[in-house]
Amino acid sequence: MPRIARMLNEGQQTVYHVISRTALDGFPFCDIEKEELVKLIKKFGMIYFVDIFGFCIMGNHFHLLVKMYPGQDFSDEEIKKRFIDFYGDEKKFKENNIEYYQEKWSNLSEFVRDIKQSFSRFYNKLHNRKGTLWGERFKSVIVEEGQTLINCLAYIDLNPVRAGIVDLPEDYRWSSFGYHIQSKNKDNFLSTDFGLVEFNVTDEDERLRRYRRYVYEAGALSRPDKPSAGTIERKILEKERETEFDLDRIQRFKYRTRYFTDSGIIGSKTFVMENYQRFKSRFQCKREKKPKSIKGLDGIYSLKRLSEVL
Repeated sequence: MPRIARMLNEGQQTVYHVISRTALDGFPFCDIEKEELVKLIKKFGMIYFVDIFGFCIMGNHFHLLVKMYPGQDFSDEEIKKRFIDFYGDEKKFKENNIEYYQEKWSNLSEFVRDIKQSFSRFYNKLHNRKGTLWGERFKSVIVEEGQTLINCLAYIDLNPVRAGIVDLPEDYRWSSFGYHIQSKNKDNFLSTDFGLVEFNVTDEDERLRRYRRYVYEAGALSRPDKPSAGTIERKILEKERETEFDLDRIQRFKYRTRYFTDSGIIGSKTFVMENYQRFKSRFQCKREKKPKSIKGLDGIYSLKRLSEVL
């Protein structure tokens, strides 16, 4: 069966949650591999038209939450500057390649491909091996900004806690949350939006504080679908909790985290329907698809991933 084309919103700003797994057994990514993968995400984030909201590098897979921008939003001078900053004297910039870079640097698939191919070369050289490193092609979910983005980002940053690797999410250095807290977002690598700009939270420190509290509240909840998954201890949470936090909204987080990886599009009903209309011709099912409300996350809807549609 031929592969179904990926849903990419060309020509407009779009947030995507990306997940990619290795084809190797076990947990082949140790400290040195994780460091290199973060380094490559930072490197290609400099040249691509992208905001990186979040990431998490685990032992056998990684997550990215990014916003891609259309190339037409950037001037010829900006494209030339990015090229020179990235390549230095290694390559000569050709003016007639402007349209090529506009298209390439705004494309999610190209962005992820550059990261994964560069990492594969590093990994194979380090371990004196040849062959395939990555499993099936990466998954991508279209994510609405605002509340949905915050939920998805927290899901990503809590991976190491759920896996039992750390007790506190900021203790894990190969995640966006750890990077914010441990390095104070060195080199302005990550967006400090956290989805809270949508709610008119303009102060950067206040956004980080609110997001940190959100992560702690969400991380302290057990998951009915995975009761053995790690959580933040209640005594730790109590030390961090402040009375004005909206627990009712956080309580809903624990029920539907799988939708952030298993959906094709996730967000408000209008957002999901608008994106579905753009890509409906690619669905194998000829019947009109309808967004389904996610129980436990009020106002958030989901549409199944393309590969799951019969």
